[in-house]
Amino acid sequence: MIDVIVIGAGAAGLMAAYTLAQQGKKIIVLEARDRCGGRIHTVNQDPHFELGAEFIHGNLPVTLNLLQTAGIKYHHAGGEMWEYKNGSFKIGENVIPDWDKLMEKLNALQQDCTMTEFLQREFGGDEYAALRSSVNKYIAGYDTADPNKASALALKNEWQNEDEDAQYRIDGGYHEMIKFLMDAIISAGGEIYLHARINVVQWQKDNVAVVAVDGMTYYAKCVLIALPLGVLQKSTVKFEPPVPQQETALQGMGYGAIIKVLLQFKEIFWEDEQTRKLTGKDPKQMAFILSDEKIPTWWTQAPVHNNVLTGWLGGPAAAAKKNVNKDDLLTDAIQSLANIFKRSADELKNKLQLAHIVNWTADPYTCGSYAYDTVKSESSRQLLNKGIDETLFFAGEYLYSGPAMGTVEAALASGQTTANKILSIWNVK
Repeated sequence: MIDVIVIGAGAAGLMAAYTLAQQGKKIIVLEARDRCGGRIHTVNQDPHFELGAEFIHGNLPVTLNLLQTAGIKYHHAGGEMWEYKNGSFKIGENVIPDWDKLMEKLNALQQDCTMTEFLQREFGGDEYAALRSSVNKYIAGYDTADPNKASALALKNEWQNEDEDAQYRIDGGYHEMIKFLMDAIISAGGEIYLHARINVVQWQKDNVAVVAVDGMTYYAKCVLIALPLGVLQKSTVKFEPPVPQQETALQGMGYGAIIKVLLQFKEIFWEDEQTRKLTGKDPKQMAFILSDEKIPTWWTQAPVHNNVLTGWLGGPAAAAKKNVNKDDLLTDAIQSLANIFKRSADELKNKLQLAHIVNWTADPYTCGSYAYDTVKSESSRQLLNKGIDETLFFAGEYLYSGPAMGTVEAALASGQTTANKILSIWNVK
């Protein structure tokens, strides 16, 4: 009999299956898509495109240990942070005014509240309008979160643990990691089934039946659910018998929205003499651009110099564009770059070689970007991480508690932790 069914072949599900399979357990992984990876999706072109996760945000132990085990190389990513505002560029400056005052008040905060409530209470005056606006943009852009729901204490902890100098990209893209996990699972006797969209999880202690939409039923001793939080919040998978406490806990957690735009141009126009004159700086050092455009955040592949620019729209603004078609999103992207670099939109269209528009919020197998903490998230995590009756388990980046929330590290760590919990239960039995 199968020991564990893992539902979802993203980073959390694959890491859990890998950990279990390495200990000789019989594993089946079920994935609704036609590929593994979930919110990791590398398109292997020249250069490769990361349609989903792209960066390693810090010296993250689970991620770097896995890369070392797999023999996968990675390289430093980053350069100068530029801000385009009111027609001019600022470079290397703190993009949030009164940052020290903000952190001082956050450090004094005892009782958690939403960031909107915190800002209104501590920085509600007109003189802090720029601070409130900048904080809200940062929360939406980096955390893809809604400030009306995001936990002030969680954001404080995140901001205090950022390591901006330790940012990396994987040589060949994140799919190298996914491929390693897939190959290792299969080599250990595990099975991975694609196009397996799950409808119902029937369970009782030490016995589960997982029913797919196509009628296929899979049986095992226990099940590990590694679906994105957004999918679980939509209740597309039914539990028999129901698990009302866990479903309530899922609804209390934050889940962001994101649109990612990758544009490959015929030439690196943002490094040319026209840009140098426009900015008065060396554009080859530019890594990130923050702006107030419709697609506000852009980055290069710095320190690598190639012809790809990546645009990013997160948070409530991305959620509002959930149903906007890709042609209109591309128009917004081109016009945003035209405004920033003082070019005509037609000129940039003529220079455009290839475009990938990824609206993760509209993706039915993702329904958003990644988790962020609400005031209720910690208690929800504690409940969900316990599992149910040593038979029904959850894993995913939304169940990670620490400074790397919302990252691939969070997903890998959760998958590994949950798998080890299952192993420890069986060792006791």
